[in-house]
Amino acid sequence: MRAVALALAVVTGLLILAGYFVPPLSGLLSILLNWAIIVAGSATIVGVFNLILVPGTRIQNREKGGAYSALLLVSLFATFIFGLALGPDHPEMRRLIGVIVVPVESSLMALLAVSLLYGAMRLLRRRAGVMSVVFLATAVLMLVASATLPFGDAIGLHSFIRPWVQHVLSLGGARGMLLGIALGTLVTGLRVLLGEERPYEAG
Repeated sequence: MRAVALALAVVTGLLILAGYFVPPLSGLLSILLNWAIIVAGSATIVGVFNLILVPGTRIQNREKGGAYSALLLVSLFATFIFGLALGPDHPEMRRLIGVIVVPVESSLMALLAVSLLYGAMRLLRRRAGVMSVVFLATAVLMLVASATLPFGDAIGLHSFIRPWVQHVLSLGGARGMLLGIALGTLVTGLRVLLGEERPYEAG
């Protein structure tokens, strides 16, 4: 069975790769990609059922955090029912997302900013160095530049420094990370096509 799985993965990968370069195989490429979308959708459904079963088991066994699990299930089913009844483009559905989901995301981003600053301070205390100082200074600068200051835009924090850091330094780092991810994905794909990596095998 391992040999069959390996041969199926290699042949499918080569056909998809060839579909981008050989025009007669473009129809087969569309079919294979549609199959992949169906498999991904099925995996999403399995993940939703797992999201229901795990909190349900926690509530049934009266484990710690059962109230949060119950709140998760109520929110999940309520959102599902409202989504089916109203549709994703309904104004009330958009309003529900705006008053619940957006504030939760903002709170998580605020916690992330505080955690980042706290981690930078711990890093500076345990391993003091030039990069630790730069990391802490950048985190503090971006927090101050993103906040609404009572004395206005001091020394161009909002109008110049923060946009420059975001659009020059951060964007350069993000592009470097994307290039690294692309190269890693390419190497991993080649290893799968050559049979050296077999992520589809269990255990």
